[in-house]
Amino acid sequence: QVQLVESGGGLVQPGGSLRLSCAASGFIFRQYTMNWYRQAPGEERELVATIISDSSVTNYADSVKGRFTISRDNAKRTVYLQRNSLKVEAWAVYCCNVARGGRVFWGQGTQVTVSS
Repeated sequence: QVQLVESGGGLVQPGGSLRLSCAASGFIFRQYTMNWYRQAPGEERELVATIISDSSVTNYADSVKGRFTISRDNAKRTVYLQRNSLKVEAWAVYCCNVARGGRVFWGQGTQVTVSS
């Protein structure tokens, strides 16, 4: 079955960097577009970044352009979200997902808090 497991979250100081990972299994990872979403308290879940199967195309929400970088390693079946120049923000949960066979699969998410 499809499994997505995120990691790399935690408490980070403003101005720092963080790399989130999403390890995938149960499907042919290299064939699918992968997405990162985030959800902050009281807000709707937001698509922040997308990367297609061969990494040739990436897209970002306007709110994160220039600060987030999505990448993937098909050999490791993992998609990453690099965050630089972190700003102070309340905690948010970052999840990856994949659409496959008419269904959308989600990981459990990893929580990130940026605070001094």
